[in-house]
Amino acid sequence: MTTVIDTLKADPRTRTPGDAPPPNAPAPLYKKRVPIYPKLVHGLWRNIKWAVLVATLGVYYLLPWVRWDRGPIAPNQAVLVDLDHGRFYFFFIELWPQEVYFFTGLLVVAALALFLVSALFGRLWCGYACPQTVWTDLYIVTERLFEGDRNARMRLDAAPTSFNKLWRKGGKHASWLLIAVLTGGAWVFYFHDAPTLMRQLFVGQAPWGVYLWIGILTFTTYALAGGMREQVCTFMCPWPRIQGAMIDNQSLQVTYRADRGEPRSPHKKGATWEGRGDCIDCNQCVVVCPMGIDIRNGAQLECINCGLCIDACNEVMDKVGRPRGLIAYDTDAAVVARTRGQKPQYRLLRTRTVYYAAALVVVGAVMLAGLLTRPHSALDVIRDRSPTFVRLSNGEIRNGYTLKIMNRSNASATYRIDFSGPAGAQLRGVGADRVGNELRTTIDPDGQAEMQVFVTAPDDPAGPRSVPASFKVTAPSGAVETKTVFLSGDQGQ
Repeated sequence: MTTVIDTLKADPRTRTPGDAPPPNAPAPLYKKRVPIYPKLVHGLWRNIKWAVLVATLGVYYLLPWVRWDRGPIAPNQAVLVDLDHGRFYFFFIELWPQEVYFFTGLLVVAALALFLVSALFGRLWCGYACPQTVWTDLYIVTERLFEGDRNARMRLDAAPTSFNKLWRKGGKHASWLLIAVLTGGAWVFYFHDAPTLMRQLFVGQAPWGVYLWIGILTFTTYALAGGMREQVCTFMCPWPRIQGAMIDNQSLQVTYRADRGEPRSPHKKGATWEGRGDCIDCNQCVVVCPMGIDIRNGAQLECINCGLCIDACNEVMDKVGRPRGLIAYDTDAAVVARTRGQKPQYRLLRTRTVYYAAALVVVGAVMLAGLLTRPHSALDVIRDRSPTFVRLSNGEIRNGYTLKIMNRSNASATYRIDFSGPAGAQLRGVGADRVGNELRTTIDPDGQAEMQVFVTAPDDPAGPRSVPASFKVTAPSGAVETKTVFLSGDQGQ
């Protein structure tokens, strides 16, 4: 017979933590995060991660302050996204909104490079250069400064509330917030002149959008690097699932060499190694892992290939007098080959790696050629559509066009405007100077001019109603031509 108490216990809202879950209860939708306390380890791969962390954060925080002289008119910030004027500056490269295809090409190059690196080395990007990894490493360093290493942090979390616990936790979170604010502040400096914006921020005169974005990036950095960490890599980032299509059994990944480590068992000084593997089941590879996994269980979605377990295992191997490399960057095919008593073969050149490398070279070459050969001028032509043409009192046909001429050089330039199309066409411009039979206009450095141009030509009743035509602008730096049409009636006539 079911009692009231049984009914209450069956309701998850009324159960106490000590109650066992009711029979046949559905599994919870979300699993509560289990804190991970990665232990500090020393070694080659840890040192590489330190170097990458310092280099990447140094570039991110300091790059907006680097100056680059572009003349008296253009901004002198080396890297700047100038939204107000529609420009992107990267040292000697200047891109206009019309050149958005370069950004598309850059994204394609980045994707192909990531595909190639993943096919060769697994999640190497995730373990060393991903922003989530870099800022998480920085947060862990800060956490360690206030709370100590793994065991000390675990004891502090388990200890009752005290002044010692409060000041350590408070100092850690205050430092995390400071890092997050600096992160958001550095990001907005890429969109404004950094020294000017810094002064505006301190006196409260910066645009409201700047404060908004600093707040957003402060919150995301603090939440993702401080509180979520490995959950971002496991549940939020799509790349762990996508990379499965990039790697194969020849990809170099952090690998536990089971052929050498098994069977594992604890080791005592002076004990023989006969009939056992080199793994002494010390779990050091687990306690140093920022993802909290056991690499001895094989390749796992959570593994970011940071190599810290390699350093930890090498330290243990040195202490017990066994060769290093029980955990190493290796391939699944090599492990299987050694298990079978065969010599492993490493194949960096494979079908997929050749395809990725070839595509990367082709796209990179096309982008480089485009940058090197792009003209210093650009011309956009928009033909008037209402009306499409006008028949004048003398029988001539007039078409109207809007010309937008861009001067992408750092010097003022005078442009000559020519038109080719129907015979006898005459050109007249609004906002342009006429010199003989030519139209000319002068454009400031890194500027543009928009003008209305009218083309008048005699009507040819026997000729086509739509005549191919083109505008050409010529400057000392070169000429640019854009095609259009000259209409004198319905195309069906």
